[in-house]
Amino acid sequence: MPRFPRIAESAQGVKGSVYSGLKKKPASGKPPVPLHIGDTWMEPAEGCRMQDLTVEDHPGMHRYSPVPGYPQLRDRIAEVHGERTGIETERGQVVVTGGATAGLAAVVGALVSPGEEVLLVAPYWPLIAGSVRAFGATPVDVPMMTEVETAEAAVERLEQYRTDKTVAVYWNTPHNPTGRLLPRDWLEAMSQWARKNDLWIFSDDVYEDYVYEGEHAYTRTVSPDNTISVHSFSKAYGMAGNRCGYLAGPNEAIDAVKRIMTNINYSACSASQLAALNALNGAADEWVANAREKYAQLGREAAEALGLPGPKGSTFLFPDVSHALDERGLDGFLGDLAEAGVLVAPGPSFGPYNQHVRMCFTAAPPDEIRRGVDILASKIQR
Repeated sequence: MPRFPRIAESAQGVKGSVYSGLKKKPASGKPPVPLHIGDTWMEPAEGCRMQDLTVEDHPGMHRYSPVPGYPQLRDRIAEVHGERTGIETERGQVVVTGGATAGLAAVVGALVSPGEEVLLVAPYWPLIAGSVRAFGATPVDVPMMTEVETAEAAVERLEQYRTDKTVAVYWNTPHNPTGRLLPRDWLEAMSQWARKNDLWIFSDDVYEDYVYEGEHAYTRTVSPDNTISVHSFSKAYGMAGNRCGYLAGPNEAIDAVKRIMTNINYSACSASQLAALNALNGAADEWVANAREKYAQLGREAAEALGLPGPKGSTFLFPDVSHALDERGLDGFLGDLAEAGVLVAPGPSFGPYNQHVRMCFTAAPPDEIRRGVDILASKIQR
């Protein structure tokens, strides 16, 4: 056990940053293009911005909300989630969280004990590994999304990494960082495998609104009894700074998550919940359709410039830059790229990928994205 001045091993094992830094100013003198962070340049829809919320319309909006979220928001979430997944969902099966990040951390805290293992379908959203470590458990990288092409192979790969300590598996679709979609037959096979082995499924659906080719399938649709589905108002409606998301799952699991949430951040931001409710009630419908069209176009342009297949969903691409590396490895490449005026996320943040980078094609205005992609392409294709 750590004593003063030592720090807990769980904290020491968590990265403070998953992005590349800027050690030198870009040679151009212009601010670097931020392709490293998953965000949007677009402001939220009218009716969903903080300036649209008033105390006159929402008395008590600066007070605590109930710990699991405003009842009217949870009811609306249950309705929308039920319609999308085909699984009848009640208010008690929904908890509003301080962003999907806090929600997933609370899920780990509620369902995974110290010393146990969580399989992470890799490459993965990078903060999940830190959340697992922070609660004293072990994340296990399962390389899949860059190399496996069938449902049968996916199950074989998961089984290869399962041990007696495995209690849960995490995956996300539409996929961050590759832009792929997990097909329904994959989810059915993987979920059946998880049920057979008595595993929880942490299904990250935060990019559900951003599918450009094919159709998003929900894991909770095929395996509701052991799936906790994770969702984000940040990603859906351009509200990353609001820190508001939600979870849906079995009653006993959600009840446990509520207890963890109470002791971490008590409740999600009250004003953010009101903005989220407005979005779900139709204020953001046109905004989402417009964003999806713009994102799809930017994704196709970026993929073509980088010599990659177009993304089927999400807002990311994950190029292999191995042929552009010299004796300095990925760190040298990232440094040169930053000096040229572009920041990207390093592949090792997403699993065992020391020859990849992730870029987001929505984190800056379109012209800036195109400028950044051109610089990245010139470095990759030299």
